[in-house]
Amino acid sequence: MDNDLNKRGSWSSKFTFILVASGSAIGLGNIWRFPYLTGMNGGAAFVLIYLSAVFTIGLALLLAETSIGRAAKGAPVCAFKRLKPNSGWHLLGVAGVITCTVILSYYTVIAGWTLGYSFKALKGDFSKSLTTEMVKGMFASFSSNTGLIILLFFIFIFITVLIVAKGVSKGIEKTVKSLMPILLLILIYLVIKSVSAKGASEGLNFFLKPDFSKVTWDTVLLAITQAFFSLSVGIGIMLTYGSYLSKKESLVSAGFWIVSLDTIVALMAGLIIFPTLFAVPGMVPTEGPPLVFIVLPLVFSKIAGGAIFGFLFFLLLVVAALTSTISLLEVVVAYCVDTRKWARKKAAYIVGLFIIFIGIPSILSQGGSNFFSSLPVIKKPFLDVVDLIFGTYGYMFGALLITIFVGYVWGTNSAINEIEKCGRIFKLKRIWSFVIKWIMPLLLSVILIASFI
Repeated sequence: MDNDLNKRGSWSSKFTFILVASGSAIGLGNIWRFPYLTGMNGGAAFVLIYLSAVFTIGLALLLAETSIGRAAKGAPVCAFKRLKPNSGWHLLGVAGVITCTVILSYYTVIAGWTLGYSFKALKGDFSKSLTTEMVKGMFASFSSNTGLIILLFFIFIFITVLIVAKGVSKGIEKTVKSLMPILLLILIYLVIKSVSAKGASEGLNFFLKPDFSKVTWDTVLLAITQAFFSLSVGIGIMLTYGSYLSKKESLVSAGFWIVSLDTIVALMAGLIIFPTLFAVPGMVPTEGPPLVFIVLPLVFSKIAGGAIFGFLFFLLLVVAALTSTISLLEVVVAYCVDTRKWARKKAAYIVGLFIIFIGIPSILSQGGSNFFSSLPVIKKPFLDVVDLIFGTYGYMFGALLITIFVGYVWGTNSAINEIEKCGRIFKLKRIWSFVIKWIMPLLLSVILIASFI
């Protein structure tokens, strides 16, 4: 087994692990989903609840998942088999691999949109005077252009496969080390431009000044679920990345840095979007998912330097999406390498081809097919349905089962022993153990039941 573990590869340092894991967490969930949820749920009050959830239950689950991966030195299926052989818990790992596969199949479609819109901005499509109808028509025409969307989808998958096929250090680590500084530099530039724009103060008040009268039970539920989504916990990504981390590194400090970087990026995305949005008269932040692809292009067309601002913003989305597609593919490839004993390149290319095949329905659901655009009985597009099943319930069920596994099967003492392998005492271990055993299972069960209702 030792030889197999050595062949898997490892991160060169804790700093690298933090960067790569943060890159996985920093994706469209931070720069697309977080701002539109904030806009729909009252602004700053939602942000405060989200921050509380991220630094408590989100961090607790992140530690649980990374401790499993590092203790077993294996991807999800292999990890559960090693920690609890002949128990059936490896099926949780199988579910994680399936969830990552399906999410990657439609996530890459949306990632392709960001690539396409960055080219649109570069061409100057957002520099001319636009109306709401024109922007809506632009997106409808773009997303229903099946040939173009397939091309963008293929480009994104191809780049992702090439990176993952090169391995942990030469592929994933090297790429993310290059991408993260670019992402942060673009973020900083756009934040400065946004908050210094004329009329930005109203947007800053909306995002930073809480109004708790707007908080509802739904606000709390959405803030907590967004904490899970933004940290990429519950589906095996952090478990897989944790399996490449040295025993001498501190999981607690690494987890804290990952959560902090992820949160900083989400807040910076809000500082970009809301001041820019409120700087244009008549714009409102409550548009929901269309905010990025419909509302913001309209805003870009009405502000000075909007074409450059728009290009950099969508380039930012491209970079963020790529760091996430890499992590989603790595879970599936690591499963093939660890469990099926495939060569990494073979695994990456075969999985990539499979993703292209199962991604076609999500592409067609945006207007390329009457059937996939509105599934019978459900009456929702295919992409929306798989996102609900795998992108919402997949995360939540996975998180629930991981807390049960760590709390009652493997045991919190075993997890704490792994966390303390670095030689440092985990000072909050009693609180963490209580949260994992009692708070998390109850909270996640309530959220799941409430979401069904």
